[in-house]
Amino acid sequence: MRVEQKGTSGFVNRMMRLLDSVEYRRIETSEDLEAVARIRYKAYDQIGLAPKAGSMMIDDEDFAPNAHVIGIHYEEKLVATLRIHHVTQNQKTSLATSCFPDVMAPLLDAGRSFIDPVRFAADPQVVRDVPGIPYLTLRVATMATDFFNADYCLSVIKPNHKAFYQRIFNSRPMVEPRYIERFSSMVELYGSDAHQELQGIYRRFPFFNSEAFERRMMFAPASAVGAPVLTVRPTARYAQARIH
Repeated sequence: MRVEQKGTSGFVNRMMRLLDSVEYRRIETSEDLEAVARIRYKAYDQIGLAPKAGSMMIDDEDFAPNAHVIGIHYEEKLVATLRIHHVTQNQKTSLATSCFPDVMAPLLDAGRSFIDPVRFAADPQVVRDVPGIPYLTLRVATMATDFFNADYCLSVIKPNHKAFYQRIFNSRPMVEPRYIERFSSMVELYGSDAHQELQGIYRRFPFFNSEAFERRMMFAPASAVGAPVLTVRPTARYAQARIH
């Protein structure tokens, strides 16, 4: 099913076409995690952040109860990955709570919930050839925000990345930048208010949108989904057609 995006930019149309060649997969087996680790290594090595050769780049936070590791496949090949944590008062594991506990604790105590997307990684060679892949990787964050009805989608970022998140998600700083030892650099915490921003994001960038059944296949407990989820096809076109 093809729905032409009338009145939208060429960029949006290119992203919608690219979605036709993209699949999402839940990363749950050791074999899948090894593949994710290789993508992480390629991406971080490209910018000089990879650890010593041989490290598989899998950490304890990949196995936290509130963690969801997702693989993005282009033409049936794993090319990118993102991990999200659904952060609540009962499930606090996340990069944001680790780096900014003084900011996050009062918000969690007040009942706020968050999506914290981290460990973004994409195969550098693929991104050179298909520069839209990072956008479709971040689509996982909007789907998770929607599925869990989170109050905010967070971004723990270095200062040189903040313009991107301001432009795409209308994210705003939640605290002054601070030096984080584990990154050996200044780091900022940005947040996008989902109740105010999510629908506007969908209007500007409809490729971030999705149908409820796609979100359920991505994030619902396996017991609630039924059969094992092998591949999740994007539903942005259907969601956009329903709106119009």
